Amino acid sequence: MKSEKLKIEGMSCNHCVMHVKKELSKLDINIKDVQIGSADVEYDENKVSRDDLVKAVDEAGYKVII
Repeated sequence: MKSEKLKIEGMSCNHCVMHVKKELSKLDINIKDVQIGSADVEYDENKVSRDDLVKAVDEAGYKVII
């Protein structure tokens, strides 16, 4: 399992947090915490890639800062 803290641009409220959580929950990952501006997740690299995480955040309408 790999842990990663994603820095997310454009999140400004709890509504934003809910959108990001919803999209990330579609993946087979452990969502440790999502706050305004970041998401702390744990995932199996054999099942989910970092690109999958970035795409999920994009689907929620926000951007991962690399």
